[in-house]
Amino acid sequence: MCNKYFFLLLAACLSMTALQAQDRQQLARKILADKQLDTVQAMAARLLAKGFNAGDGYPQVWIRDMNTFIETSCKVYNIDTIRKNLLTFYALQQPNGEIVDGYVLKGHVTWNDPNIYTSDMEPPQVGFKNTVETDQETSLIQAFAKYIRLTGDSAILREVIGGKTVLQRMALSVQYLLENRYSHKYKLLTGATTQDWGDVQVEGGATVDVDELTHWAIDVYDNAMFVIALKNLGSFSTTDADKQRWATLEKLTATHIRKYLWDEQHQKFIPHLYVKDSPFPPNFDENKIHFYGGTAVAIEAGLLSKKEIAHVNQQMLENVKLSGAPSIGLTLYPPYPEGICKNSNASKPYIYQDGGDWSWFGGRMIQQLVANGFVGEAYNEVQPMINRVIKNGKFYEWYGIDGKPAGSADFKGSAGVLSKAIEMLKSWAAANK
Repeated sequence: MCNKYFFLLLAACLSMTALQAQDRQQLARKILADKQLDTVQAMAARLLAKGFNAGDGYPQVWIRDMNTFIETSCKVYNIDTIRKNLLTFYALQQPNGEIVDGYVLKGHVTWNDPNIYTSDMEPPQVGFKNTVETDQETSLIQAFAKYIRLTGDSAILREVIGGKTVLQRMALSVQYLLENRYSHKYKLLTGATTQDWGDVQVEGGATVDVDELTHWAIDVYDNAMFVIALKNLGSFSTTDADKQRWATLEKLTATHIRKYLWDEQHQKFIPHLYVKDSPFPPNFDENKIHFYGGTAVAIEAGLLSKKEIAHVNQQMLENVKLSGAPSIGLTLYPPYPEGICKNSNASKPYIYQDGGDWSWFGGRMIQQLVANGFVGEAYNEVQPMINRVIKNGKFYEWYGIDGKPAGSADFKGSAGVLSKAIEMLKSWAAANK
């Protein structure tokens, strides 16, 4: 009798496995037959073959953007030029280790930036930085990791710039963060109070620069970016001491992100942990807001379990439905109420970074869904982003909840993340067809 039930159970399990395999094959065939994916991927390649400026509204080269499209660029652009662009950031590194947001040829600075960075090692270029953010140093390390992974050019780490190797300059940039953007109480990076990954501070005053109005805060985006960069540094290191150094800091950061920023009860990350005080009135419950971009990067950093990933993805879908937004590119939900943020660029709900819909970050969530086995969800959730690229014939920077495009029409960050998401979907499909 026991043998009979054993074989019945075994047969049921085998039948279920076969059904799952059949479902995977069906999904794989659907992905491989989707010509719209091919179209958008080809459009992205054509756009990224044109160069490195962030978009048609941005003549500068930004590292936070380049980090998100460098993988496609390495397949469609001159590798030597990409290499030089990466090295330029370390040529413009400041003596204290600070990394600029980006650079542009001298004579092309037209926006009256009070923070202009120059270096004798790169005389033709002028650097600039939105100092409210804390993702420049980590974005550059990540971009190098992607470049090396695709080209095999690990020798770039041994390039000497101003008497220091690139690898030494990476370590110097981390030291800058620990000395200038770090809470020793919480063991996490700090930055100005912005809306999720955004680079516009909420208080008024200087829009993208730290000033006397700045409220220092800790958020998941900056710290998840730090965890990823530390993983990269560990893989670059050539000594056991350095590997251990970066692994210890990575583990410490990840542990404290979970301890201080993950809300176990609500299964979400809190928007901000304030170093001193909040810029918002006491009756405003900021923790009702879900930060989409920081959550996607946290998944990339390995900070959530599969069960938690499924839960936050469901939250995203529910919030998209409540907001009426086109896709999970929705920056955050609910948006900060009108008037509570003093900067004009951060004060209107569903405009720009306060609840605008950005494929630049939505595409990163799609990537992480694929990477963690949620392929059916990824394929379904990427469709609105694919459809609007084809409809508009452009990779727009962001969209309103009415679906109308806004910002740069040829935003390379959006092209880069969608191209990678499509490539990941196709790779999975090819392996499961």
